[in-house]
Amino acid sequence: MKIGDLAKQSGLTASRIRFYEASGLIQAVDRKANGYRDYPPEALAILDIIASAQNAGFTLDEIRHLLPVASKGGWHHEELVEAIEHKIAEIEGMQRRLAATKKQLATALNSIKNRPEDLSCVDRAKWVLERLHSEEAKPSKPAKPSGASR
Repeated sequence: MKIGDLAKQSGLTASRIRFYEASGLIQAVDRKANGYRDYPPEALAILDIIASAQNAGFTLDEIRHLLPVASKGGWHHEELVEAIEHKIAEIEGMQRRLAATKKQLATALNSIKNRPEDLSCVDRAKWVLERLHSEEAKPSKPAKPSGASR
């Protein structure tokens, strides 16, 4: 398959595909007599894996180590499972931080919108900051166990 066809089918640019090849993420390809790259059909599946992994937050180096190794006939199962579990934990941590930030911003917005009008500008700022501080001091609710019913 020519690089233009692969680009069209994968939704990636030809330059991105060449970059992945130069980076060792996809196997170097044979060139035809006319100099065109000739990609095997499995290159499309590998590109899909790379794009999905990047969307999930994996770095190119992490992806390189997780792709199936053609010479060994497949995946490094344990490494793959461990890497995915680690990435899930990272995403969950990020979600907790984002939820806390969202809650803090919502408190700030609500405090700013509903601040007492009879306060001076300086006192209004203090009032908003006090609301933020009191919100931070509240204990967070414990997470439900994953098997808990709703």
